[in-house]
Amino acid sequence: MPKKRSGGGLSPTQQAAKFLGVSVLAGAVLAGIALPAVGALGLAAKGSVESFDELPANLKTPPLSQRTTILDAKGGTIATVYSRDRTVVDLKDISPYMQKAIVAIEDARFYQHGAVDLKGVLRALNRNAQSGGVSEGASTLTQQYVKNVFVEEAGDDATKVAQATQQTIGRKIKELKYAIQVEEELGKKKILENYLNITFFGQQAYGVEAAAQRYFSKSAKDLKLQEAALLAGIVQSPSRYDPVNDEAEATKRRNTVLQRMAELGDVSQAEADKAKETPLGLKVSKPKNGCITAVKGASFFCRYVEKVFLSDPVFGKNREARAKVWNQGGLTITTTLDPQAQESVQASLKDHVNQTDKVAAAATLVEPGTGKILGMGQSKPFGYGKNETELNYSVDSAYGGSNFGFPTGSTFKPFVAAAALEEGRPPTQEYPAPYEMPYPKTVRGCEKPWVNDGGYKLENENESEVGPYRLEDAMAKSVNTYFVQMIEDIGMCPVVNITDKLHVRQGNGDKIPEVPSSMTLGSTGISPLTMASAYAAFASRGMYCTPIAIESITQKVGGQQKSLEVPKSTCSRAMSEKTADTINTLLRGVVDSGTGQEAGLTDRQSAGKTGTTDERRNAWFVGYTPNLSGAVWVGSATQKVKMRNIYIGGQYHDLVFGGRVPGPIWRDAMAGALEGKPVDSFNIVDIPRGDPRDRGDGDGDEDGNGNGNGDNDGDNGDNVIGGLVNGGNTGGTDGGAFPTPTFSIPEGWWQGQSNGNGNGGRD
Repeated sequence: MPKKRSGGGLSPTQQAAKFLGVSVLAGAVLAGIALPAVGALGLAAKGSVESFDELPANLKTPPLSQRTTILDAKGGTIATVYSRDRTVVDLKDISPYMQKAIVAIEDARFYQHGAVDLKGVLRALNRNAQSGGVSEGASTLTQQYVKNVFVEEAGDDATKVAQATQQTIGRKIKELKYAIQVEEELGKKKILENYLNITFFGQQAYGVEAAAQRYFSKSAKDLKLQEAALLAGIVQSPSRYDPVNDEAEATKRRNTVLQRMAELGDVSQAEADKAKETPLGLKVSKPKNGCITAVKGASFFCRYVEKVFLSDPVFGKNREARAKVWNQGGLTITTTLDPQAQESVQASLKDHVNQTDKVAAAATLVEPGTGKILGMGQSKPFGYGKNETELNYSVDSAYGGSNFGFPTGSTFKPFVAAAALEEGRPPTQEYPAPYEMPYPKTVRGCEKPWVNDGGYKLENENESEVGPYRLEDAMAKSVNTYFVQMIEDIGMCPVVNITDKLHVRQGNGDKIPEVPSSMTLGSTGISPLTMASAYAAFASRGMYCTPIAIESITQKVGGQQKSLEVPKSTCSRAMSEKTADTINTLLRGVVDSGTGQEAGLTDRQSAGKTGTTDERRNAWFVGYTPNLSGAVWVGSATQKVKMRNIYIGGQYHDLVFGGRVPGPIWRDAMAGALEGKPVDSFNIVDIPRGDPRDRGDGDGDEDGNGNGNGDNDGDNGDNVIGGLVNGGNTGGTDGGAFPTPTFSIPEGWWQGQSNGNGNGGRD
């Protein structure tokens, strides 16, 4: 009497016999094959497995997950990403040696039997009975393919994978039924092709093409006899026969495959013997999966592309649907990234900021009029080690950026000026702008006024900054009291309207708070991409275009290529051409002859604005030419580093400000990106000049002496208007003695929290 297991179940011999009976019976029923009665075998299927007839009639074969390739705008590969590294190829693109090797070792009678190999089952049954266990399987190559389909469908769900591979009679019956269907529908060659594309070869390689690339750095069609035998041998146990980690075991297995091929007549014995003497000849290509492997420092841009895909409804109705498409892969994503611009961004960042510095820098370049992101990088590389980060400082938190963005300081003031111009205020608008003043008692908002219920005050950088000032001079010197008086005059709603049209939001996606410090002095956190895109509207004469990173996507499914819809940039008018031209006129002198001179381009017109926030925790330069806009931020992501007496990029800085560190980064990044590109000009507006005595007569050198622009306001001198300087140079500094800002911001200001009692940032 057969021996039962301690648990009371059937013995391995009985299980095998039961499987045989059910398999033969199922084959007879579905295929109409005339077989002897099986009752003598003593087999019964009822009550032990899922009813054969109740199984669905058709095997659902999900498209095989493949690698996705992300390209730059010129077609160069940025990175490959995948849940499974696989490239599906046709049978004609697979070496004949590989086709013969896999059949020889996995299913030698593949071309002689149907879905089930009765002779193989009987042989396995006999050997398993002799061993008292399950020492040999009886699965045909077709059955193995079906099992792999179940595994593929399970994806990364460990529970589903376990169910797809569990050693049960029920699973075997299900496998058999679908194998019969596959044999009838596909035929032998297609089954072999599908099997070679779906099976796992170890070392993260799925399918023979990925395996050939992984182990030999060549295509599957170029595999030699000994190489094909090695890969075919791996399939049975990718960990045991891994040639990278156990060359001896892999060699032994390869030679077994070669001998089997000789026995079957696939190759001569002499050919097999010669191949056995050949070294493995590995030329391993390490897996390069994910944005961390991106070239030219484009890892953060690559991750941004992924985040856009997973968040944009154009790719699926919900995140789960979009993730399914992304994980399925097989995508070729052509992006907007310009390799020349990207290389220039990274080179500039590397030249000016070290990876090990206490602070980091991020830069983003956007094309005016199209919204295309041409470059995106930062000084601390993508990674998870020391002085690395996975946070993309250039974008909002929803796309992998910091939680709130970074306070922008005086780079926000052009938005206030644009709002006032749109409200009909002239570019010669004048306000008293005293050195210090209380915040207005009330400032009109869109729905309710802001009330100065805390007695909040503000002051300018230097006591010498005493109005009255006109707009051009106030912008040049970044006079705080001027812009607060401007917002008292026009109210905050015009600024809200213009920032809404420019899509200026906090890094967490919220609107800019309606408080004077946020609406004038840049106390709220914003991302560099947002700032570069907003300033691009000035360059394009008032037309704002939403930023885009993807040009086109094709997907390979079942051997067919199809195009996917991609997000399009939406362009709309944010301000009149006259307003934009006026802002361009106001800002172009910053890099021409003001203290932002270190950011100036020598071969084309440019405009921009610097910003430095309270206690010098952040420094900015946002600028543009008619055909390229860029934003550079320097600071600490934690907002804990005060940039005084600090080394950045190996250079000592007693005080950091927008024109000194971010400015040169912007200059070099823009210069390289624009090299060889057309030179365009701004439409300049004639702004009537006021009394020259309003502009100061200091030299603007580091000590504030001499006969130059005489801003004498720390880095507020970064904003001198082109044509308004009456002699001398600024000495490449901000003019003045760089005093420490004397105002303060409430706790939590770097988190986008502002209650109106702080001056936000200084220039």
